Amino acid sequence: MKNKKLIKSVYNAFRGIVYAARSERNLPLHLVGAAAALAASFYFKVEKAELLFVITAIFLVFITEMVNTAIEAVVDLKTKKIHPLARVAKNVAAGAVLCAALFALVVAYIVFADRLKSLW
Repeated sequence: MKNKKLIKSVYNAFRGIVYAARSERNLPLHLVGAAAALAASFYFKVEKAELLFVITAIFLVFITEMVNTAIEAVVDLKTKKIHPLARVAKNVAAGAVLCAALFALVVAYIVFADRLKSLW
């Protein structure tokens, strides 16, 4: 019985990821950036610690984007008209995604800037 609940829970979690991937216009951009960062990590043979930062930044962006999607869905469900607090909730959630994306850019700069300069 517990196994069925666990399987259903994991299944629902994947459904949430798929929903976010299909409904969020920025998620495909994040996926392209993640793929580029991972490809560059393997191309430049970055150290394990650097790779850990790259992977952390990637997951942080994905996680905040999905939390943002969830917050927007709950706010839209609860409010019929645009309430000032609904706007605050959506803006703060979007701000969290922006912070995560900026963190990812900083990590990318620190890890890849010198390596990219050496190519020129």
